[in-house]
Amino acid sequence: MTNLKLSPLKKLEIILGGEHRAFATDLLNRAGVKGYTIVNGLSGKGNSGYHEGHLMFNEDDVLIMIIAAVPEDLVDPILQGLEPFYREHSGVVFVSDIQVTRLVKFKG
Repeated sequence: MTNLKLSPLKKLEIILGGEHRAFATDLLNRAGVKGYTIVNGLSGKGNSGYHEGHLMFNEDDVLIMIIAAVPEDLVDPILQGLEPFYREHSGVVFVSDIQVTRLVKFKG
């Protein structure tokens, strides 16, 4: 058995076009998110059809996923900031319950 303490957080997986990376990361930064991971070149199928993960001309031409572990109190403000964006653009946000070690890395 490990001595690492697990703490509950929420995981956000924000999928959007690479050209909107700055919008999403700015929103997360302003919300106080301490860090996130960006995965480029997603492949998959959605309402808009199939998306290829390879770079066509530049990294703005592909879908990206931004993954962030956040305290529950940040979820609603972030979703409220994304809601007007998703009225105009394609993409999706997944929110799930997770547990993390080293909670200090995720809370301010």
